[in-house]
Amino acid sequence: MTRARKALVSLESTPYYHCISRCVRRAWLCGEDPYTGQNFEHRRQWVLDRLRELSELFAIDICAYAILSNHYHVVVHVDSKKAKSWSEREVILNWTQLYKGHLLADRYLSGDAMTTAERVALSELIEEWRLRLYDISWFMRCLNEHLAHKANEEDKCKGRFFEGRFKSQALLDEGAVLTCMSYVDLNPIRASMAETPEESDFTSIQERIKVYIEKQRSDNVSQPRTKLYPFAKTKGNEPLNGIDFAEEDYFRLLDWTGRAIRNDKRGSIPEDLAPILERLNLKPDVWLKSINNYNKDYFTAVGSFEHIKSYAIALKKHWFQGQNAAKNNYCLA
Repeated sequence: MTRARKALVSLESTPYYHCISRCVRRAWLCGEDPYTGQNFEHRRQWVLDRLRELSELFAIDICAYAILSNHYHVVVHVDSKKAKSWSEREVILNWTQLYKGHLLADRYLSGDAMTTAERVALSELIEEWRLRLYDISWFMRCLNEHLAHKANEEDKCKGRFFEGRFKSQALLDEGAVLTCMSYVDLNPIRASMAETPEESDFTSIQERIKVYIEKQRSDNVSQPRTKLYPFAKTKGNEPLNGIDFAEEDYFRLLDWTGRAIRNDKRGSIPEDLAPILERLNLKPDVWLKSINNYNKDYFTAVGSFEHIKSYAIALKKHWFQGQNAAKNNYCLA
């Protein structure tokens, strides 16, 4: 039996989630449909453009993405503090770029006088919109409805384009975020669509590498940067505004992992990369196995055994699948 989304999401436990959405039946999202011979490669840009647009309007950041032939992956960071800090005007402006507004909201923006009852009703409406603007389900709804409409219009048909429910996984600690992002970024390599991360089209790792190279070659510090949620290694007690990894370490780890997976070699983690995983409490000798078996090992939640147990308690569940994998892939505390 499927669970309500609110029974799978706990922002008190983690702001990071991995979402996957698949097309129904033999519907083709991107690439060349082997059944009809039609090419839908241009639709990859649709997905990417919409992701970028929504990340500007929602208080939800994009950490990683991979756009494949009949499904896509996206790793998100929910910034509830950001949403709660928005003014009422900001909430209205963001929401009305997605959906039709409301007469009371229009009057508020125009500066018209309002009665006390009207002001109370508007405040309640704004708070409802605010909650939706950091809700994963609403984010995915805005993404999939937009893509389905464009695809159906192009295909000259009606009906569902995506499966009714997207899959979501809670990423409960740094190790889980790194493992999931690596799995998502390396999807095209595992699917033999690319040989190296920088050649993996329509993935977050390719976007990050391109921007990194441009920054190294340019003296213009004000040049546009990627809108992806940044890597931001903490220094002392400063507040963290990003993923707590060094970007260069992530590039090196992903490059080696991608080559090892591509060459179908078990391999052993290089000595200079092992400390990165050990710092995250992950076992270096099972790193490749955890990436290759990600879909088999992990389900609703990803993280250490203790984090999965705590997450289950927070959602009033006895347990979640994936605890055995957590025992095998994480070092003992």
